[in-house]
Amino acid sequence: MRKFDFRNIKIRKVTVDELNDKMLLVNLYITQALSLIIGIVWLIFQGRNPISLLKVPTDADFIWWGGGLALLVLIFDLVISRFVPEEASDDGGVNERLFKLRPVWHIAAISLIVAICEEILFRGAIQYSIGPYWTSIVFAAIHVRYLRHWIPTGLVFSISYGLGVVMTHTGTIWTPIAAHFLVDLVMGCIIRFRREDS
Repeated sequence: MRKFDFRNIKIRKVTVDELNDKMLLVNLYITQALSLIIGIVWLIFQGRNPISLLKVPTDADFIWWGGGLALLVLIFDLVISRFVPEEASDDGGVNERLFKLRPVWHIAAISLIVAICEEILFRGAIQYSIGPYWTSIVFAAIHVRYLRHWIPTGLVFSISYGLGVVMTHTGTIWTPIAAHFLVDLVMGCIIRFRREDS
């Protein structure tokens, strides 16, 4: 039996165009699973109960705050897309590849999974440790595909900061989860149906 040699591992940059649809989805689901696992472990190390973090509030304020933030983000994004050239907000084609041929139920499932996993990590665990401002810097840096252009990087930072503020205001993680879900769902559907008509 041959011994595995770690020195022979070659790492190379892979573009989104080199990934087939299955690998793109596998990559998405693996990164979200890792976000969830890291978030839960971080919460446990903080001495906090992940189950109590996910307790659904009895009042509907979180829905109004989450929906209001999502509406503001969507309006702002649509206004920006009217005046900013597409090249200045390019994410490398990831969102288009992810959503353009996906059925609406799958766009909704992806949006919900991403919202829950990322918000548990960023708003649930990281924000508790370092606050909404620094969490937003980390959140923008993690969304590395946007870092080539300052407009989407600034937008991701601003959205993240808004998510942190509404969570602090309402005291529940369900507010940023609702906002994150709605933004991803609507933007995914816009990409899906815009590309279908052209």
